Amino acid sequence: MQLGLVGLGKMGGNMRERIRRAGHTVVGYDRDPELADVGSLTELVDKLDAPRVVWVMVPAGAATQSVVDELGGLLEPGDIVVDGGNSRWTDDEKHAQELAAKGIGFVDAGVSGGVWGLENGYALMVGGQAEHVERVRPVFDALKPEGDFGFVHAGKVGAGHFAKMVHNGIEYAMMQAYAEGWELLEKVHSVTDVREVFRSWQEGTVIRSWLLDLAVNALDEDEHLEQLKGFAEDSGEGRWTVEAAIDNAVPLPAITASLFARFASRQDDSPQMKMIAALRNQFGGHAVTSADTAR
Repeated sequence: MQLGLVGLGKMGGNMRERIRRAGHTVVGYDRDPELADVGSLTELVDKLDAPRVVWVMVPAGAATQSVVDELGGLLEPGDIVVDGGNSRWTDDEKHAQELAAKGIGFVDAGVSGGVWGLENGYALMVGGQAEHVERVRPVFDALKPEGDFGFVHAGKVGAGHFAKMVHNGIEYAMMQAYAEGWELLEKVHSVTDVREVFRSWQEGTVIRSWLLDLAVNALDEDEHLEQLKGFAEDSGEGRWTVEAAIDNAVPLPAITASLFARFASRQDDSPQMKMIAALRNQFGGHAVTSADTAR
């Protein structure tokens, strides 16, 4: 089939290549002319035969809204827009309503796979009407990993991105657990080869995973992670997961704690730890370190 693909960055560019390898035609547009096949969204739409499918792979929020708005003015009834970025599920519902008023279908696709997706395939969590999902199914089949798993039609519009959001929330907690275990192993004197402990867990243990494999890769490159600063961003989906948990009264202590741990990583001198140190000094006479000494 033919596909228009908007956004050819690290994910989008590799997805274009994987879809082409499966024998489909992809017309790609990006603001960087060196990456693009066409010079504008108008040209992209003109090169596709109706009914068209256009996959949007740009940052969530204003960028996605802008592309959806422009496509809404260019596409025709019977065409379909797929949002494969990390949009919030509530935005999906809004986009679907806006496009439906013009007779244009909408599918939201949560995509996981990162830079490894080109060779290994992408896990796809999809939301939308069954007829729209089936229209795009050849592309989903091209992108997914080989085998029976890696694709799910999760439900109505918004379900795909909601499922991907929860996936990323779980990812936060898993990464935090590995990180805490690594720090503790590094701290004690009796463990002399933390990297090989992590490597030993890759076979036969209940905590083996792809994330563990990636942790071993990182330790192979920098055994004690001395080249890195202890700072971690959050993409937004961790926050959305916690907000959804609050809205639905679902307890998520591990995921919530992992999100807050990322916030703590951005503080060179934690105000919370200042209060804890002060209180320990007040009730127990424990020693404190002055700001001047810390410098």
